[in-house]
Amino acid sequence: MNNNFLNILGSKPSSYTPLWLMRQAGRYLPEYRETRAKAGSFLNLCKNPDLATEVTLQPIRRFNLDASIMFSDILVVPEAMGMNLHFIEGEGPKFDNPIKGQADILNLKPINPIHDLAYVMQTIKNLKQELPKNIPLIGFSGSPWTLACYMLEGGASKNYEKIKGFLYQSPDILHLLLNKIAIAVADYLIEQIKSGVDCIMLFDSWGGILSETAFKEFSLKYLDLIINKIRSSGYTDIPIISFTKGGGNWIEYISQLNCNAIGVDWTINLAKARMKTDKVLQGNLDPVILSVTDRETITKEVRKILNDYYISNNGSFDNLIFNLGHGILPSAKPDNVAALIDIVHNHTMR
Repeated sequence: MNNNFLNILGSKPSSYTPLWLMRQAGRYLPEYRETRAKAGSFLNLCKNPDLATEVTLQPIRRFNLDASIMFSDILVVPEAMGMNLHFIEGEGPKFDNPIKGQADILNLKPINPIHDLAYVMQTIKNLKQELPKNIPLIGFSGSPWTLACYMLEGGASKNYEKIKGFLYQSPDILHLLLNKIAIAVADYLIEQIKSGVDCIMLFDSWGGILSETAFKEFSLKYLDLIINKIRSSGYTDIPIISFTKGGGNWIEYISQLNCNAIGVDWTINLAKARMKTDKVLQGNLDPVILSVTDRETITKEVRKILNDYYISNNGSFDNLIFNLGHGILPSAKPDNVAALIDIVHNHTMR
């Protein structure tokens, strides 16, 4: 596959800086909202391979994006492990049976991704048939730490008191849970690779709530375990992107992972990030810009990011994938997304 996105990840020449967007299939698109209504619920949408394929393809049809990411949700893994997941409109994901102690962890079932997450694998197979040949497909999972946050808190949280209670008072029990999740995630990602994805991304969405010491012990350690299991299973060449939201201070540690690229959010300048690692960087426009500004402002902000990177990278746009610093917001304007893509491609044309 001759593609700028995979070329960058493989340290090969590209004709411009490639761009894709986290949550690029989402509520900001009217066609997504129509398909979501047809599905009846968010979880139904994830579990219906035909509809999940359709919403994955929608932004690819509309925009000149350089990669596609399969439509799913990180919480399908804990659901497959036996947790009761549902989504409440306006509130997000909820587990009816959050983990309260060691007995609940021991009762979590090991997953068989071929059977327990067959709908994800079918979506991947559908997409490999229907995506344009020059558009690679990204598969993904949440990190063990991030999944554990939801599993212990029962949903989204402001202060993460339940999981941090385990971290400080019962770390052995928390490690038991994280290890169990890490094995499930590794098996899940390996099956995604077998089904046809061209790249893997690990979303450590809540790694940034940890102290530096806790990050290394409770998040980074398990990212390392997953990546090593993928590599030792024979997938030495599959590109892997690791993204810790709020993890800009820990790039030196993340850089020690056997990954190809590090995603960064908008809280660290790409030039500073480049000084901390020689790996490919992915980032890092503030997603709010696509909701509240116009083409002129987007042009100014994107050029600022790119020019800082160009100077710090010895007069080159190499080793960079452009993205948002986190997922696109439902309030983003589609015209602004189109403008962003044009601006990045044109400004970085080799």
